[in-house]
Amino acid sequence: MPIAIKDNRKTFGLGSILLHWITALIIIGMYPLGLYIGTLTYYDADYHTVPYWHKSIGMILLGLVVLRVLWRIANTSPAPLPQPQPLLLATKAAHLLLYLLTLIALVSGYMISTADGRGIEVFNWFEIPALPAVTKNQEDIAGEIHYIAATLLVSLAAIHALAALKHHFIDKDKTLTRMINMRQETNP
Repeated sequence: MPIAIKDNRKTFGLGSILLHWITALIIIGMYPLGLYIGTLTYYDADYHTVPYWHKSIGMILLGLVVLRVLWRIANTSPAPLPQPQPLLLATKAAHLLLYLLTLIALVSGYMISTADGRGIEVFNWFEIPALPAVTKNQEDIAGEIHYIAATLLVSLAAIHALAALKHHFIDKDKTLTRMINMRQETNP
């Protein structure tokens, strides 16, 4: 069976699968990195390096999230698997909240990093310019928002992963395999 790039009504294609898992891995890695940054002092060896990586990866993640949203809009989504209506609504709300929290974490991270008027260097490849500060103490306010959004995001992502495992091992449906299997289903 060929590997489908685009989604179909039965399963996700390679594009959605890769965007999902790359995004998930980056978010999972960025959270402890961000917590580590919060412990650094000016005299720590990683004081400049680790925040630089965090900002650069964050801007790449922002690009991936924008690509992921555009990909989702341009693709046919797989039909939802049979489940009670309240659970279907909760699933849709959780997915929407995952996207929203990701965007809030990314925008607030950008606002922290550019509060002093300097842009963000992305691995010395290019610079994301700074916008003028929107509020006094922008770095502190955005920092609080960033921490809360990132913590909620990682917590909801953990619940999302547990729900996928529940679907796979208890309900024995195709919820998880549709996001892992890159082979296009051809049978009806």
